Amino acid sequence: MDMNRRQFFRVSSAGLVGSSIVALGFSPTAALAEARNFKLARTTETRNTCPYCSVGCGLIMYSLGDKAKNVVSDILHIEGDADHPVNRGTLCPKGAGLLDFVHSPMRLKYPEVREPGATEWKRIGWNEASRAMPITPSTAARCAPRAPACSTSCTAPCA
Repeated sequence: MDMNRRQFFRVSSAGLVGSSIVALGFSPTAALAEARNFKLARTTETRNTCPYCSVGCGLIMYSLGDKAKNVVSDILHIEGDADHPVNRGTLCPKGAGLLDFVHSPMRLKYPEVREPGATEWKRIGWNEASRAMPITPSTAARCAPRAPACSTSCTAPCA
């Protein structure tokens, strides 16, 4: 760009005037700027354990909701628990991605079963899912004094 002496003085004086106005306190950005609210200021803090692996890292989940009856709080931030002895505030990549896991549209929220020979999963109720759980040796040992074929988690009558 070709600039003669007169144009140079115009540009320089405009810059000098602009910086002098800002130095005197007439900054337009100060009028437009505002303090942002801390996003976790009105949240509820809940401590939990990471569900991914058997390490058992501690989490702090922050949820926003008004704690009214029948209102589901929305989790908006998850971080490592600095007071937890296992992870001391750090999270692995799987734990750091828990917020995406919670808000995923593909996440299962209800029990499903695939019948033998079927190709599709069928949604079932929680009672039916608990009845379909297999009897483990530990539940069978607990139930042995009452009846050999009964489980404490089953809803069928003991024989």
